[in-house]
Amino acid sequence: MKVIVTLGFILFSSVLKAQEPLDAIRYSWLTPQGTARTQSIGGAITALGGDITALYTNPAGLGMYKTSELVLSPGYSFSNNKTSYRGSTATDAKSSFNYGPIGVVWGIPSYKNSKWKNVSIGLALSKTANFKNQILTEGKNNQSSFSEKYLDQLFNNGSPVSLHSAENDFPSSASLAYWTFLVDTVADANGNIAGYFSNASVSTGLNQRQTITTSGGISDFSIGLGANYNDKFYIGGSININTLTFTRTSIFHESDATNNPNNNFNYFDAEEYLKTDGVGASVKLGIIFKPVDALRVGINFHSPSWYSFKDTYTGTITADTEGYAGVHTKNSTDLTNGYPGEYNYRYRTPMRIGAGLAYIFGAESDVKAQKGFLSADVEYVSYKGSSFNAQDKSNQDDLSYFSKLNSTIDKVFKSALNLRIGGELKFETLMLRAGFGYYGNPYTNNYFDNKTQDITKGSRMNISGGLGWRNKGVFVDLAYIHQIIRDAYYPYRIDVNEYNVSKVNSTVGNIILTIGFKF
Repeated sequence: MKVIVTLGFILFSSVLKAQEPLDAIRYSWLTPQGTARTQSIGGAITALGGDITALYTNPAGLGMYKTSELVLSPGYSFSNNKTSYRGSTATDAKSSFNYGPIGVVWGIPSYKNSKWKNVSIGLALSKTANFKNQILTEGKNNQSSFSEKYLDQLFNNGSPVSLHSAENDFPSSASLAYWTFLVDTVADANGNIAGYFSNASVSTGLNQRQTITTSGGISDFSIGLGANYNDKFYIGGSININTLTFTRTSIFHESDATNNPNNNFNYFDAEEYLKTDGVGASVKLGIIFKPVDALRVGINFHSPSWYSFKDTYTGTITADTEGYAGVHTKNSTDLTNGYPGEYNYRYRTPMRIGAGLAYIFGAESDVKAQKGFLSADVEYVSYKGSSFNAQDKSNQDDLSYFSKLNSTIDKVFKSALNLRIGGELKFETLMLRAGFGYYGNPYTNNYFDNKTQDITKGSRMNISGGLGWRNKGVFVDLAYIHQIIRDAYYPYRIDVNEYNVSKVNSTVGNIILTIGFKF
């Protein structure tokens, strides 16, 4: 309970700071992207190499290039989401275009008689996360109202804020509820403000519906170098520039379940808009060792990505309180001189450490004689290593806020293992591929209360397959990846702990085509 209360304090402690632990997971609980070849074998290429995706996984794999190639990887994604909330279920879907690595690798041979056989340079742009999605949650609630989160702000831990503060100090949230009469003041015998109340009556039941629409993604521009020592030892590194855009529009609709026209409440709509823009950087390092021709062992290290973020946000509430005040609408820009709210801060993703094995069937010295391979990866990620930080180190309020937020992240997230396995069968110019990936639960039991332990075990599972064709310096690969996601989120939190979790079961289909040219 202490962690939940702390999290509630973080979410409502400032109108200018909208970051929460869910943001940390959104930007770090990611499944690796790549070419169709890489995706079809479950992403298990830590030890395999020989693919431009090595820039984003294990750059030592670039060292296996002895020729040069140009790669294009367009893709398409479609998602279906099913939510369960207070005994009701709802479904929604979204689709979008996507892309994997688009770039080039130059294989540069070394001088004769040198044990350094070749050096390779890779350059690519790839979309490593796709945030385009839509989730619908709905159900009937007789325990709490979304409007109570505004009351938590106005009650201010038992010291109700002044009328002037209620009108102006929460322009994206509680002040909108006040101006639309969704919440109003309670006066004592002397006419002073003793508290606030909501016109949304929980006792008679409320119909609740939330639609969350997200878009954006993370694009990584990467430049890397790989080297081959005596066809036994490969080493490499890459520098990655990350560009992130995330847009979230949440519309929460709450209405009177009784349809009574005389109880001072019909409905309200609370729309929250957030756009996050960020630029970051990271470094990836790796080695691959071949103790024998058929066996490869790989190890990689991914540094955290250090981001600089800017949030832009607005809010709008429309409330119909019937005979109490009628219908009113208020936008946050009405209280901020026509400008949206903005806030700048920093974010760090967790580091990752991985290892892999690959076994090649067939003659290693003659690529055309190879019959296929099996490859497997394991990856360790400490999600509690995510952290937010103030951009202005002299602002003590910001430093205190982020200290509490990071403390909460340490309590509600944990380390997890990710497993990937895949293989290929080769028939001269045609290849058949299949793969599987499992991405472990990042949540501790502190994130959800004791009544929802069964849904704290979040997971992501990828089942993939594909085809490949190679002939005379041209290759075409096609992959389909079916992702199964188990997750949950809170539509809202309030201090009295009377809120409910929304369970989300999603399936995401990804189709990716890679076309490449050797030169």
